[in-house]
Amino acid sequence: MFLAKPTENLFKKNQALPIETTFKLPAATPVWPPGGSFANGIIDLGGLLVSQISAFNKVWASHEGGPDNQGATLFEPTRIPQGFFMLGSYSQPNNKPLFGWVLVAKDVCSSTTKSTLKQPLDYTLVWNSASLKINQDSPAYIWLPTAPDGYKSVGHVVTTTPSKPSLDKIRCVRSDLTEQCETYSWIWGSNGFNVFDVRPSNRGTQASGVRVGAFVAQNGGSTSPLSIACLKNINGNTKPMPNLQQIEAIVKAYSPSIYLHPDEGYLPSSVNWFFSNGALLYKKGQESTPLSIAPNGTNLPQGGNNDGAYWLDLPAENANKERVKKGDLPSSKAYIHVKPMLGGTFTDIAMWVFYPFNGPARAKVKFINTIKLGRMGEHVGDWEHVTLRVSNLNGELWQVYFSQHNRGSWIEASQIEFQSSNKPVVYSSLHGHASYPHAGLNLLGNEGNGIGIRDDSAKSGLVMDMEAYELVSAEYLGSVVIEPPWLNFFRAWGPKIDYDIENELKNAEKILFGKLKREFDNIVRALPSEVLREEGPTGPKVKNNWSGDEV
Repeated sequence: MFLAKPTENLFKKNQALPIETTFKLPAATPVWPPGGSFANGIIDLGGLLVSQISAFNKVWASHEGGPDNQGATLFEPTRIPQGFFMLGSYSQPNNKPLFGWVLVAKDVCSSTTKSTLKQPLDYTLVWNSASLKINQDSPAYIWLPTAPDGYKSVGHVVTTTPSKPSLDKIRCVRSDLTEQCETYSWIWGSNGFNVFDVRPSNRGTQASGVRVGAFVAQNGGSTSPLSIACLKNINGNTKPMPNLQQIEAIVKAYSPSIYLHPDEGYLPSSVNWFFSNGALLYKKGQESTPLSIAPNGTNLPQGGNNDGAYWLDLPAENANKERVKKGDLPSSKAYIHVKPMLGGTFTDIAMWVFYPFNGPARAKVKFINTIKLGRMGEHVGDWEHVTLRVSNLNGELWQVYFSQHNRGSWIEASQIEFQSSNKPVVYSSLHGHASYPHAGLNLLGNEGNGIGIRDDSAKSGLVMDMEAYELVSAEYLGSVVIEPPWLNFFRAWGPKIDYDIENELKNAEKILFGKLKREFDNIVRALPSEVLREEGPTGPKVKNNWSGDEV
């Protein structure tokens, strides 16, 4: 098992320069199969070449404030290839290993076209720390380049003296190669000044915005529009994407292992196992004559919307119904959707898993560790997923998205567990099958107050290897990938379950009194339907993240 080590001394004062990216994946990045522009080191955004830099010079650090009150560090990229220029500086909190990147750029437009890069005309001082009584290496001065007309700044320059940086230090980008961006995660702040990571405001498979990797410095909150822009790919976001052989190699290199809870009674299965073991298709008004489902769902209604006209259900016969509920781990596989993201600079590999049944929820209320909630949370059909985000510049895994009911989170590769070289570890929660990067208890509700729905996860002998997969969609490859008919079944994968939530809640609350009972009741009623739903979910292609970003 590989887990990044603590980094208390990672950002020591007066650390020798340059600093390379500290965190490395457990194993070397594979040599990818040839073909196309994937992992070639450079992407052409349209007369503007970009390359990804992960070697940095440390410029300044604070040793307090920010996440976990550990401060943050500001860097500038180093070892920039000849002919390329810095677009902005990089920053990250000190509570995690150094693991980041920024893009650098080179102008390759034709002589008859307006240059894609230009020096700034001047600089504006955004903020300085000279007068602040904080634990810092030295004073810091953060500068915003003044872009020429028709150009925009996409990052800042940081110095440790009040003298303005050289105009040759950074480049501004032609406006048609930029797009509006938004704050993403908070890095650091002091006395009304804040540093944020930024990303394109418009993200999805058709969106052309490109994340630079730079930060934005602001006096005030995360207001919009920001003083800097993101880049834009006007050269098509599918050109840097992996071909079929490269997809296979990526999955082989980075496919996760899912650890199910040792008490899990509702295991995943393949879709075809579910169909062939008696799953039924129901039509509204003809409930007495359900249909068996053909392999790959060839007789399922295609397209449309979830209008309640059709739904799937477990086998009608009770013994078989209970058997199918339990799933079939040996048949399970990941159903993979490959899509361009962030203007084609990254590949997202969404790995979907099907569970025939979602089990009942349980709660924790203060010192009462487990309260059974009857049938609350039960539903037929459960689609869960994790998503790998891989750089199209170098083929490296940068983030993994862990879906958790109606939400989820991106976790950097430096913050997750690995085993068997570069394969992430995923923990599936008991009965609800939410995905987490680490084992333990997560409470849905008021975690700080010790009240909520339990999402327990732990390592066990029940393991799903996601290297067993089926590529079900990669729209950018055209007819190379044929989507199975079940993928285009847009109705519910389970019926509306007939039970009284009010009655189930009252039964669960019998052991609670006074304030505890009121708090618990308020938290449960505020939970999203995905946690305590009464009906089956729709399939992967109906989800917003099918064509959009995860969050």
